[in-house]
Order: sequence, then C-alpha cells, then structure tokens
Amino acid sequence: MSDNTHIVCPHCQSINRVPKQKLDNRPNCGRCQRPLFTGEAIELTTETLPRHLEKNDIPLLVDFWAPWCGPCKMMAPQFQQAARLLEPKVRLAKVNTESEPTISGKFGIRSIPTLVLFRVGREVARQAGAMGAQDIVRWTSAQTMR
Repeated sequence: MSDNTHIVCPHCQSINRVPKQKLDNRPNCGRCQRPLFTGEAIELTTETLPRHLEKNDIPLLVDFWAPWCGPCKMMAPQFQQAARLLEPKVRLAKVNTESEPTISGKFGIRSIPTLVLFRVGREVARQAGAMGAQDIVRWTSAQTMR
C-alpha cells in the first residue's frame, strides 16, 4: 500500500502525489503552486468531473444543484461550511444541473439538491434534499467509514 495520496488540483487539474501524513499540512500543487485544498467546494463541469472522479484517492462529495432551486440556495453556504470541515479527507464539489445536463442525466439525478458520494469513480451513497453543514459532515463521515 502506498504512503502517497493522489489529489487532483482544483485550479490546474494536475494530479499530485501527496504523502498521507502531509495532507493536513495545506499542500500546494506541484505544477501551479496553488493550494490543493481551499476550504471551498469546487465547481465541476463535463470536462473536469471525470478527472476528479477517477484520479482522486480521497472521496468526492458532489452537490447537484440549480440556480433557480430555493432549497439549493439555502444549502449552498452550508455545503461551503462542510467543505471547510471535511477537507482534506473529502473533496467537495458542485455540479450545476442547468449548465451540465449531461452529467445530471448520466447519474440519474431526479431531484435537487442531491448529494452523491463517490470513491475512486464509483458512487457509494446518495442523499436527496437540503441539509445543514453538521448534517452533511455527519452523513459523509458515516458513509466514508464503511
């Protein structure tokens, strides 16, 4: 088993090998020198989602949302707060279902907001409906402990 963790940079999309014991030390990208973890959810698109799904060794929690969705707007700051609490153990990301209908169709998103937790490219859990930050953290932690 490797002592390194692969992390995709949220800025330049390059894959970084980070020693597991250094994940909590706010590592920077080897290519662009920007932080690998910003404490904020990243916006993913059709172009960037596959790389984050398949190349990150840490779980990826995706919030499927839309700009017109009231519960999505209410949950947005809660999701950002959860990002600060869960990183660097989990990468949090958002997918706008209006601008990325192909992604929401591929994953069978029927209602929003919907949280989907992925591990190494595979869906491991799903939760529909708005949640508070602590509930997001609790739910995600419970799923990643399995």
